Amino acid sequence: MEVIRDGKFYEEIRRQVREFAESEVKPIAHKYDREDKDIPWDVLKKMAELGYFGILVPEEWGGLGLDYMSMAIVAEELSRVWLSVGSVMTRNLIAETLLLNNGLEEQKKKYLPSLARGEIFAAAAFTEPNAGSDTAGMKLKAEKVKGGWILNGTKTWCTFANRANILVVLARTDPNPPKRHLGLSIFIVEKEPSEAHEKIKHPNIHGELIETVGYHGMHCWTLHFEDCFVPDENLLGGEPGKGFYQLMATYESARIQTAARAIGVAQGAFELAVKYAKERYQFGKPIADFQLIRSKLAKMMTYIEAARQLTYYACRMKDTGKRCDLEAGMAKLFAAEMVEYVTSEAMQIFGGYGYSKEYEIERYWRDGRLFKIFEGTSEIQEEVIAKRLLEIY
Repeated sequence: MEVIRDGKFYEEIRRQVREFAESEVKPIAHKYDREDKDIPWDVLKKMAELGYFGILVPEEWGGLGLDYMSMAIVAEELSRVWLSVGSVMTRNLIAETLLLNNGLEEQKKKYLPSLARGEIFAAAAFTEPNAGSDTAGMKLKAEKVKGGWILNGTKTWCTFANRANILVVLARTDPNPPKRHLGLSIFIVEKEPSEAHEKIKHPNIHGELIETVGYHGMHCWTLHFEDCFVPDENLLGGEPGKGFYQLMATYESARIQTAARAIGVAQGAFELAVKYAKERYQFGKPIADFQLIRSKLAKMMTYIEAARQLTYYACRMKDTGKRCDLEAGMAKLFAAEMVEYVTSEAMQIFGGYGYSKEYEIERYWRDGRLFKIFEGTSEIQEEVIAKRLLEIY
């Protein structure tokens, strides 16, 4: 029987996720951020039980079989209390969409159900020290040997790599293709999970922890692959040279989810600012009664809602099978600019206390700044959008 997904359906999802976030995530978020601890395993286990890691995966593969609108709402509500918890879903989402769109039947059987149920976790290893936005410029080498491939090279900004069971690695299988982007392939590298600050558990992968300003709860790593063997059956799609196109198609999904996370962070910061403005008295009355504060709040929510509607529009296009790289890109770009503005204004409303680690708002401000950098910088995003617009008009 087909599920009717109307406004009530989505609001029920929002209600359930918010209840989980408020009861299980919010009480620990600020403490774990300050202590730079990883998200607790019990929280990840509860997320898995609720199906958050398999929202987009069809039921036949162990997922919930829901849509992008549902995914965006879940990401938004989790990020509203702690960005890292809203972001941990992205690791499995990227691996799942790559497998659903490109995986061989055997690859889907092996990995999709476990990813969807949160029994295993994935991490993306795409970026390199000298190639971030330039996907076609990746150099980590994959050399063909009997029965598989040998990987040598370095990847960086691999978030959650320590706790992941599989790494989704973009590698160069052809060193001299007619065009740079034609020589890339994606591999699934299996490893053992480890705890925060522990070494990467793989005999041929050495990891270096990257300390970051924010985004605590999941750690970022630089990974050095040294004669790392990957069997033939772990080449995504079974055919080399398709990696660039496989990855570009997945970015639509990732950018929608990233925009939703930005909305959640901004919403959380806004709510903190409103609460503080009502409680903080100056000159004999709450600062919420001052016109300048009210003006800030009005603009903040207007920008949040504009980003939300852009993102939901991209979701609707994706859910109806329409091309939405332009819409997903615009949603991500605007949401990234929006969240930096909103978290900064929220911090301003707190005044001096906003700059204190005692108050949560500084965490939202640190996390909010990241959105203009990851999942495609705002500058690259503008270039992608402009290129698509010039094709249309």
